[in-house]
Amino acid sequence: MSGTPKILAGRVAVVTGASRGIGKGIALELGAAGATVYVTGRTTEPGRLPGTVGETAAMVTEFGGHGVAAACDHRDDGAVEQLFARIRAEQGRLDVLVNNVYNSPAAARWLGRKFWDVPPKAWDETFEIGVRSHYVASVFAAPLLIESAGLIVNVSSPGARRYMHNAVYGVAKTALDRLTADLAHDLTGTGATAVSIWPGIVDTELLQLVPADEQGRRRVTLPGEGSFDLDAAETPRFPGRAVVALAADPGRSTRSGKSWKVADLAEDYGFTDVDGRIPRAD
Repeated sequence: MSGTPKILAGRVAVVTGASRGIGKGIALELGAAGATVYVTGRTTEPGRLPGTVGETAAMVTEFGGHGVAAACDHRDDGAVEQLFARIRAEQGRLDVLVNNVYNSPAAARWLGRKFWDVPPKAWDETFEIGVRSHYVASVFAAPLLIESAGLIVNVSSPGARRYMHNAVYGVAKTALDRLTADLAHDLTGTGATAVSIWPGIVDTELLQLVPADEQGRRRVTLPGEGSFDLDAAETPRFPGRAVVALAADPGRSTRSGKSWKVADLAEDYGFTDVDGRIPRAD
């Protein structure tokens, strides 16, 4: 990654839930652009799924940035507050907060289920880590971000506007996009910006567990949503490139409060996925 322009050199970012998946991809691309990246998550030891905060942080450094592993349980408000106090003490600034943390393994249990088959605890799990956690991180990050005219990116989904996965998922993503709009409203005049991004189908470590069929293709089918070809999915680094483009854009305030498909941002800013494609799930 030594040939990647260091357009974010000197900038400091936090990516929540970055042990693996989309968060990891975003952290790596911020690192490739030269940023110091605090990688948060609960995973400090390898488990069923690959990836830890330490491994991602080390890769951020390998990609050309400076990775800092910051083990953090985003259900613990005190731990989150301490994270941003640490960043102020160590860096004196924060330029980008990416709210990505999400309990994907728990949510996967209820994919494609009718609402009467999704228990109330699924609501609590989804909103606690996926909506409330994003609000809490934004609250404690806001003073630093306002000082630097920084950027909040909430990782959301087209499920905010159309049926995806189940009723709880859709309501949570709609709430997250509403949160983005209201954060942006309150940030008006401060120079800081808040946006949501909508990745498409992303080939994360969790989806890589889906076995290939007899033709060697990996596909998933969800009731009411159709069949998806995982081999045509975007990589986790594709939304990472969207975050880098937004962070480097001096005119990003015109996007504040809105939701943006990663593929649309790719066309606007002129970036591609690692294989040169602009993947689209719609």
